[in-house]
Amino acid sequence: MKNYEFWFVVGSQFLYGPEVLETVEERAKEMAEKLSKALPYPLVYKVTAKTNKEITDIVKEANYDDNCCGIITWCHTFSPSKMWINGLAALQKPYCHFATQYNREIPNDEIDMDFMNLNQAAHGDREHGFIAARLRMPRKVIAGYWQDEKVHKKIADWMKAAVGVSVSKNMKVMRFGDNMREVAVTEGDKVEVQTKLGWQVNTWAVGDLVKEMNNVTEAEIDALVDIYKSNYDIATDNLEAIRYQAKEEIAMKKMMDSEGCMAFSNTFQDLYGMEQLPGLASQHLMAQGYGYGGEGDWKVSAMTAIMKAMGENGNGASAFMEDYTYHLAEGQEYSLGAHMLEVCPSLAADRPRIETHYLGIGMNEKDPARLVFEGKAGDAIVVSLVDMGGRLRLICQDIVCVKPIMPMPNLPVARVMWRAMPDLTTGVECWITAGGAHHTVLSYDVSAEQMKDWARMMDIEFVHITKDTSVDSLEKELFLNDLAWKLK
Repeated sequence: MKNYEFWFVVGSQFLYGPEVLETVEERAKEMAEKLSKALPYPLVYKVTAKTNKEITDIVKEANYDDNCCGIITWCHTFSPSKMWINGLAALQKPYCHFATQYNREIPNDEIDMDFMNLNQAAHGDREHGFIAARLRMPRKVIAGYWQDEKVHKKIADWMKAAVGVSVSKNMKVMRFGDNMREVAVTEGDKVEVQTKLGWQVNTWAVGDLVKEMNNVTEAEIDALVDIYKSNYDIATDNLEAIRYQAKEEIAMKKMMDSEGCMAFSNTFQDLYGMEQLPGLASQHLMAQGYGYGGEGDWKVSAMTAIMKAMGENGNGASAFMEDYTYHLAEGQEYSLGAHMLEVCPSLAADRPRIETHYLGIGMNEKDPARLVFEGKAGDAIVVSLVDMGGRLRLICQDIVCVKPIMPMPNLPVARVMWRAMPDLTTGVECWITAGGAHHTVLSYDVSAEQMKDWARMMDIEFVHITKDTSVDSLEKELFLNDLAWKLK
């Protein structure tokens, strides 16, 4: 994560002479240096591009540089847009057009034609913007003064979405067994997903995992249990269950790391040779940035890892989630999200507890250990990636998480309660109309705008359910989307 960077490409032309071009370069370097201090990733000044060749060359370099997550362009002066065609047509990295200018204000006493010729961003950015529109380039346009904090926030959010693209293009998912039998929404076209999103999704036998578990040493288990004790409260006398979860975690991590996988899935229907469904093991792996999907849901597994990477410090508060049940009391309509065992502690309001309880589903021989906690209050989103047959659809819904309105003392799982937008019943109708899955990624750190940017960069459909969405408006949007995507 620390090696990610973005390239600053500034547009101009030879018409203005060497002195003006020197000034443009000096200012561009200054802006990149100062912006780098305000942004989550470095902005590296690369070139003041004045020819078709310079632009094409820098695009080729960016395409094959693993550290470069995207380019940010700005036209300090007038940059004729035909010279950008070949470069933009070849660009394979995320692209942001930053419409700004070096000076904040017009200097009333100093402005003359020399000033106007040098400070032509209002002119140059429009010319540059036209050719991207003409080429129908997926891009983010951000306008504002380059030293303003609100502009920094917009660029930072876009950068994190672009990092999500880089993570996606290198995503490998390890599936322990297949998905839950007869379930539709967890299925999908893995070839199409690899073509479109870059994900490599493959299966490893549960027996391979059991074999790796048998090689885990007691010293390795001791070390991991010490980490559990430092991060969580132990609320069970069944220490053997905790140690068994540690063995599962160590084995899964070794297998994923050896294959370069950042996400995994399993199913309670396939635990052959295992005593417990991985609960605490899966939760602690997610706390380290790995993605997870229950019941073999590899799509939500990969999306969890991607959205974690897009969050704060490269592992934000994003987690695998499932809609379980509703509270339909009038005026107190809420969703209760949980899963049998596997919700990431990054969502916790307080220090999680390790507990062991009977799990009456699946092939568990013994009571699995798991983290139990309540989710924190705050604005969030839930996201679902579904395969519509011929295309992928990313559905995002705004929610407001609340402290659970009841203690639920007999529910021994991690849980989050929220109000769905625009309200529970309308939100459910919209979600089901759009084909949203029961598995989602719930995130406090990643915004709907960032997910929209990510979907645009990946060239997939995006549907956003907000406080202003109605079923009628959504149905019209989905109808038009169907037409538009059939023409792509």
